Amino acid sequence: MNPFLGTEALSTGVVNRYQLATRYQAVHRNVYVLRGTKLDAAQKARAAWLWSGRRATIVGISAAALHGSLWIDSRLPAELNQRSQHKTAGILLRNDALDADEIVTVRGLPVTSAARTAFDLGRRRGLTLAVIRVDALLRATGLKPVDVLLMIERHRGSRGIVQLRKVLALADAGAESPQETRTRLVLTRAALPPERTQIDVYDSFGYHVGRVDMGWDSWKVGVEYDGAQHWTDPDVRTRDIDRIAELEAQGWQIIRVSADMLRDRPHTIVARTRLALRAAGAAV
Repeated sequence: MNPFLGTEALSTGVVNRYQLATRYQAVHRNVYVLRGTKLDAAQKARAAWLWSGRRATIVGISAAALHGSLWIDSRLPAELNQRSQHKTAGILLRNDALDADEIVTVRGLPVTSAARTAFDLGRRRGLTLAVIRVDALLRATGLKPVDVLLMIERHRGSRGIVQLRKVLALADAGAESPQETRTRLVLTRAALPPERTQIDVYDSFGYHVGRVDMGWDSWKVGVEYDGAQHWTDPDVRTRDIDRIAELEAQGWQIIRVSADMLRDRPHTIVARTRLALRAAGAAV
């Protein structure tokens, strides 16, 4: 059940006062959800908007969630843009100037456009996190970096533009997880930027052998981030073994990256990738 205004539910007879007090819980003043509900980022955005009296615009990570971005930490506060600075727990208020065409309607809510949302998220401190968030937004919406560059031209002089340009140069809609983005950035920072992401590999008969997270078609070197399920789920593990064997039969070398390696030994990722590329004939 979506968040709702208690006074409206009472006035329309959807609930009575006893039900409101016993079956539902307030997440903000006069905003209720079913008791025990754990709100995701999109639901938190709706609840915050209702708290604003339906006057605010949903921005930042809340806007990204409504646009369909994945991997948003639901523990983060909802973000609204409104002039009032009356603060409340669980809501982060901003007071940015928004042009009329930078606000769209998503799921019946006023939300910053995908381009404006990327413009905002890409300027926030922390280059890696900014790239992760922009990657997710590009993937969810089909937004192109050039669309955000147009936003930069419109808002010249805004804080964080230098970082945003770096984010757009690094962003890739092919990332299917934050860990894939981090892996790609490790390689890029080592002067080994992958040629492509989500590479479909076919055999000589046109049979689809598998998809590689990122890599170099020209050298048939691929890099794959393997989440926990790749190591702990027997079925996934079996499929991986078969898929990697088929890729290797097509001449591909696959460097597999674990969470431990990405977190504690990124140099190992770089070294193994460089070695594979050199073995394939690349001058790296």
